[in-house]
Amino acid sequence: MNLASQLLLGWALLACAGTCAARSAFQQRCEEAAGKAGATFSSRDAGYRVDNTLSWRALTQLKRVAVRNGLVLGLTRAESRVSIKVDGVLLEEPGGANECVMPQVDVTLYYPPIVIYVSSEFAPDTCSYREILAHEMRHLNTYLDFLPKVEERIRIRLARRFSGKPLYARRGQARSLLQAEIDANWMPYIKAEMMRVERLQAAIDSPVEYARLSKVCQGEVQSLIGSTRRPGS
Repeated sequence: MNLASQLLLGWALLACAGTCAARSAFQQRCEEAAGKAGATFSSRDAGYRVDNTLSWRALTQLKRVAVRNGLVLGLTRAESRVSIKVDGVLLEEPGGANECVMPQVDVTLYYPPIVIYVSSEFAPDTCSYREILAHEMRHLNTYLDFLPKVEERIRIRLARRFSGKPLYARRGQARSLLQAEIDANWMPYIKAEMMRVERLQAAIDSPVEYARLSKVCQGEVQSLIGSTRRPGS
């Protein structure tokens, strides 16, 4: 039996709890305790640092997505992280084969320290350095602004699933089925939601922006790099 079938079978009693004409005393106990079920959230960032030790060649290699006919003069690297802890009060049916759990799902979304790179060819006191850093700060702020927005979307979805709802299963299976659902369904969903920020980041690196960066500071970028190729970031 695959995981999807196990989850459907494991939670089958949940539907009965809401539709069966006569609830058992056990189901009533579970529903009375259901106020303990729900999801909690937190999100955080660990700040950022600026690194000016890598050359534009090293940054071009470091960038995940190839820059066609271009150079990477600055780069912002952020790794999204998702932590999900699962717990819950468990009640067993006296003398029966069933149990229920009141899921308590704790979700944390966060970024480890974000690193902003500006290539080592640009000294911090130059016009070009300031322009490149300002561009990278747009990337940084996009990451930070996105975090509370994605948290709210996920909060709504998880509340629909878990808040105030006991989850029923055969004795000895409730917690394992709950963890399996988190691993198979919710973790991939949350990670995909976190990755949606990359579309916003790609929009910042538009051809128009690349062209602008190549001409800032009266050609200082081209002079320092010694190339007529379009710079990317």
